[in-house]
Amino acid sequence: MGDEATPRAVSVGVLKGGFGKTTTAINLGRELAHRNERALLVDLDDNGHMTLILGHDDAYRGDRWGTNHAADVLLDGADPHDYITNVSDGLDLFPAHVDLEDVQSGLKEATMGTTRLKEELVGELLGETYDYIVIDCPANRGKLNDNAMYATGNIIIPLRPENGYETGLTNTVQRLVMEAREYFNLDILAVTPTDLSDRIDQDTRDRRLLREMTTREAVAKHVPNYAYLPPEDWDAVDNGSYDQELPGIRHRAAIDNANDEGVPLRDYNPECDQLQCYDELAQIVETGEVSR
Repeated sequence: MGDEATPRAVSVGVLKGGFGKTTTAINLGRELAHRNERALLVDLDDNGHMTLILGHDDAYRGDRWGTNHAADVLLDGADPHDYITNVSDGLDLFPAHVDLEDVQSGLKEATMGTTRLKEELVGELLGETYDYIVIDCPANRGKLNDNAMYATGNIIIPLRPENGYETGLTNTVQRLVMEAREYFNLDILAVTPTDLSDRIDQDTRDRRLLREMTTREAVAKHVPNYAYLPPEDWDAVDNGSYDQELPGIRHRAAIDNANDEGVPLRDYNPECDQLQCYDELAQIVETGEVSR
């Protein structure tokens, strides 16, 4: 980690499923590890997609340690080091457990239940064992999401060009970010489009998503440079003179294949052109903001 970099935990979340949240979190974590040597993924989503994609089914089912390790750490104060497994060079995982809903129920009854992730896991590991921690959040409201927001103080919101992206973005900002801000500081680090595949000089879902993100003032300042189009670029798109790379994290078979193989994109295909997007996302985490 560079001399001026500050260890940071980051939540990756959106209140809608199927928006590339887990893929974004995995590849962000891998790029942070690649750039800084030590990063940890935390799967806090009760569906366990991250844990299952990365091939740790036995941890998710509870067979590996014979216990609900998430409950042990967050509710009973067990050492999180005991339940961490390796993903790839410099990148580790604290897996989800099939009974994470029981943990969520327990957090509702626990003393200072919203602070447990910060006190028992993030605070124990960040800056000591890991330079960066990336948390894959649930796609629904609840104590697990509250814990992630409180532990990190920031969020990256991924969006896909599918029906409902407006609702997903609005609900996440209003029902997650704004409500959390009534109790503690919570910053939006980035809003990133993912899995784009269509042209943007016609009325496609890709265009509508990018227009919404880059012209809505409160959102545009959080859009990474790889996805941001200023007004003059939109003019160029519309008059046919735009000659730059298409914006956003683009659909690539290599990204899907990497998930199928149970590894981050860098470990599947280090030549994939979309790694530059995840690298910029990692830089945003390192600096704490989007820089134009």
